[in-house]
Amino acid sequence: MFDETIPIKATKDIVIVRQKGRELAILYSFSKAEQTRFATALSELTRNVLTYAESGTCSFLVKSANRKSIIIARIVDHGPGISDIKLALQDGYSGGSGLGLGLPGAKRLVHSFDIESSPGYTQIDISISRTIR
Repeated sequence: MFDETIPIKATKDIVIVRQKGRELAILYSFSKAEQTRFATALSELTRNVLTYAESGTCSFLVKSANRKSIIIARIVDHGPGISDIKLALQDGYSGGSGLGLGLPGAKRLVHSFDIESSPGYTQIDISISRTIR
């Protein structure tokens, strides 16, 4: 069960999601670089929600298991969906007017990246993890 869900309806929500992701990364002692990468991936993915679906949500979950802290973000929208996920994850491909760096760039910034999409529904789960000493 995810701990907190933030609605994504306006540009200001990109900042709110980004700040929440960074706050969690700070709270769980992730490095500055990991904090920045996670926050940047969240910005890219929430911007995509507004661009392609107009609204959605971002939910957060923190897990500790096997001496690891894991922060998971789930971004969900009910837009048109991504017809070809493999193509959408290639650098330079854009389903709109962007540069085609959002999805592949976000994927490179995090430790795990899972996406499922169909017409009317897209869910992207990203996470960062660190070993607890």
